[in-house]
Parts: sequence; structure tokens; C-alpha cells
Amino acid sequence: MSNKKTSLKDFSQKEGQLVNLDASKFLPLPPPYDKIEDLPTIKPLSESAQEKYECDLDGITAFKFPRPETDEEKKEMIEKFLSGLQKLFDREDNWTFMQPLFLTMEYCAKCQTCSAACPVYKESGGIDIYRPTYRSDILRRLYKKYVKGGGKFFSKISGNDIDVTWRMIARLMELSYRCTICRRCAQTCPIGADNGLVTRELRKIFSQEMGIAVEPLHKKGSVLQLQSGSSTGMTPAAYLDNIEFLEEEVEERVGMKFNWPMDKEGADILLIHNAGEFLAWPENPEAFAIILEKAGISYTLSSELVAYDGVNYGVWYDDVQFAKVALKHLAVAKKLGVKKIVLGECGHAHKALTVIADRVMPGELNVPRESSVTLLRDIIKEGRLNLDKSRNDEYHVTLHDPCNMVRLMGIVEPQREILRAVVNNFREMEPHGVHNYCCGGGSGFAITQDLNFPDWRHALSSRIKMRQILDTYQDIIGPEHKKYVCAPCSNCKGAIRDMFVAYNTFERCNMLYGGLVELIVNAMTDFDKEYIEWEWH
Repeated sequence: MSNKKTSLKDFSQKEGQLVNLDASKFLPLPPPYDKIEDLPTIKPLSESAQEKYECDLDGITAFKFPRPETDEEKKEMIEKFLSGLQKLFDREDNWTFMQPLFLTMEYCAKCQTCSAACPVYKESGGIDIYRPTYRSDILRRLYKKYVKGGGKFFSKISGNDIDVTWRMIARLMELSYRCTICRRCAQTCPIGADNGLVTRELRKIFSQEMGIAVEPLHKKGSVLQLQSGSSTGMTPAAYLDNIEFLEEEVEERVGMKFNWPMDKEGADILLIHNAGEFLAWPENPEAFAIILEKAGISYTLSSELVAYDGVNYGVWYDDVQFAKVALKHLAVAKKLGVKKIVLGECGHAHKALTVIADRVMPGELNVPRESSVTLLRDIIKEGRLNLDKSRNDEYHVTLHDPCNMVRLMGIVEPQREILRAVVNNFREMEPHGVHNYCCGGGSGFAITQDLNFPDWRHALSSRIKMRQILDTYQDIIGPEHKKYVCAPCSNCKGAIRDMFVAYNTFERCNMLYGGLVELIVNAMTDFDKEYIEWEWH
């Protein structure tokens, strides 16, 4: 199915809403969600919101960007954007991803192979502006016209001219938040062009040059983390109080008394969790503690500002914010003298502090970093835990592969080795591994809750994940069987939680989600009580 093409001239100049979303044109889901009336709806913005905020792309807004009112404001907007565009292709200004961006601008063959790989484009029924190459083609034309020598002349004679208007910039701003940066497009491209990277670099112009960013990522995200210690707003004092409470909770849950090693110098491992786990899913860091204590691992947590929260939202939109947080994480590890950092179940924390941090890290802060998934796999293979996987027999378990851990970093088999050791009833999603689909909450979508953006997420960006899960369990889709979606990533759990609420899956399908470590602890024979509590969070 293909929607009418949206010309770049219309994108730049046409007044009013460019695309009207029609849920009846989206790809249908399998039972029990095969009737459109059973699906989440995309509510239109109120008239006051439409008047106040720029939403002329598709009637959705992630930015809540006020419409410019004067010609001076529009002119300033254009000038700042073009200034940011120039810096994006300057090696001194863009010190992270200049080379792959340049190659993507120069060598895309426009074969559209990436479109078939894009979940948002596919699930929308083929809405033209959601093609991975659409936003890239806009940036490519701007690059050739305003950055390359002789660009304005050659743009005109080649028919690739594009007008820079405030309306085009505002729409491009929103369009950069219709991509989860799952990078399936990059993986499938026959020449390695990376349209997911283009999305991220566009966001950088808006944040670093124009001072415009999605509030949950910036003001309530990286800025809050650097000020208070965590993107949750949890201060070091509150964190320590929380830690004490969770220690008591572990004793109540399984009868194990322990104290988290805090700020311990010379430990083998500094374990960094997504701080949201301590508040939303405390059973996850608690399970980590149980495993590491029973396995006799030398580790520590940190109570220092920023270092107890592995979140780094800058990885999705702003190099400067990213570097500030990453360097703080590394400096604390160096100060404690640990042998390595281990990252808890958070996909974007994996990406931020490993493959991306390598681009900003000075040599003196080169602390080895490892995924908790490989550490847990090694603990189990070495026989450090007493396990009986029949203790998980009441659950039918499937695995969601977080994009940043699997597609970006190649961590594919360790989590499966763990599941085979602790679960009998394990079934794969199709496709899985590096071909798996995003949860729909990637690149900041899971925490963007304003206005009608969550409606768009449930109806479109998370739709293919819902499809995968339903397909996996079609033979037992009713409420008679307990179905556990294992998602070893905080961000993914947040997106799946909200998606399950929108689709009412607990009541209709008896389906829950959770992490990997909870299943490990549930299989441990050290405890009489079950660790997993089968109830809606």
C-alpha cells in the first residue's frame, strides 16, 4: 500500500496540515486486536493547541514549538538553522559523526531498500513523509545548496533546488521525531548509508544551534540529570534513602539480608543502572544485587552526582549534553579505581557509554566497559548460581531485543544462553536478533508524553512490536496462559508498559513484561518464595 507522494515544494511552502493520518489505512493487527474499534486512537489536538503550537506536519507534536508570530522571528529561525547546517559539515564543530554523515549525503543510491525495513513507514501503510530517505533527501538538498561549493547554481540546473522557509524548518523539526533511530535502515542499506544517523544529526541542529529540544529529553532529561543527579530528579540523598528502603524490601521478598556496597574503592565493577529502575521497577536492581551477592562478585554502586543514573539522553539529540554526562560517568569510575564499568539493563546507556563514548573520551578516562548481559551469562556458565529452570514453567517467555544492545553492539546470543538456562518455555519472536524491531519508544519516544504524541507512538511506532508479540503468542493468545515479554532495557520496558496499557493486554491476554534478571532470580533454588509477582505494574 502506498500513499500519495508529498513533494518537497509542498513540504516547504504549503500552508496547513501536510498529512492527515487515517488509522483505517494502517496495517491491521492479528487477533484479538483485528478490529479497528479495539485499537488505540490518535486524538486530534485541541483547537487552542493547534493555534499555539506548530503541528502542520501530521497533526502531532513532540516539541510543543510555538508558532513564530513575526517576520523577524521567522527570519531568525531560518538564519540559525542555516548556521547550524554549516556547522554540521565542519570537522571542528561536528566531532562525532561527520564522516558517516558526509558519506550518507554523497552516496545514497535512492533504491528505497531502507523503506521496506522501516517499521513506521510500513505500519503507516506507506505514508511518504515517513520514508527513511524523505528527511535525508531534504537535508541532502540543503547540504548541496548551502554547504557545497557552487551549490546554489547546481541545485537550480539539476532540479534539486529547495526553499528554506520557517514552515519547512518547523516540519523538519517534527519529522526528526517520527524516527526511533532503530537503524534497521542502516543495517539493510547495500552501501551503508545511515538515515537513522541523519535523523539524529538533524536534531543536533535544533538543539545545539537553535536552542530547541524536546522537553523530556533536555530540560527534564539531561539538564535535570546534571543538576540534581538523575533524569528522574532523584538527588544523591534521595537515592541513598531509596537504596536503604530497597535493601529492606529484598529481605522481605526473599529473606536475604545484605547491604549494597556503596562508593567502594578498588572494586572489580562499578554497576550503573538506569535510575528509573529504582523507582518504576525496583525488582530489577534488587535482582541484580541478589545475583551478584550470591555469585560473590566484587562490585560497587556510586552515590555521586550523575553516576548512579546510566541515562544519557544527549545520545539522542545533543553532543554537548551527551559528553557532559558520559565524562562524568567515566570520571567517577576512575576516581573509585574500579577495573571496569558494567551497565545494567538499559539499551541506550549501553550505546552511550560504549560505542559513542569512545568518540569523546580522553585517554586518561579510558575505563573498560561491559554489558551486564555478558557478565550474567558468564556467572551462569561458571555455575555460580543454584538454578532450577522448572521454577519458571508457568511462564511462556519471549525475548525483545533492544536495538542499541543488539543491532548496534552485536549482543545477540548471551541473553539467549541465559534464557535457555532459566526457562523451559522460551519462544523467539520473528524476526529476532539483529533483525528484530524497535519497541517503538526508542530515541526518546518512551518518555515523550505530551499532548497527542503518545497516541501516535501507540498507534504507529510501537505497532510493529505489538504485532510481533501477538504473532509470537497466537496459539495461546487468550488469558489462560501467562505470557512474559522479557525486555532487558529500561527504555523498552517503559514503551512496552505504556503500549500494554493502551491495548489492555494484561486483562485481555494475561501478558506482562519484565527484565532478564527477574527470571534468573525466580529460577534460583536459594529461596522458597517466587520472586516474580504476577500483577500489573
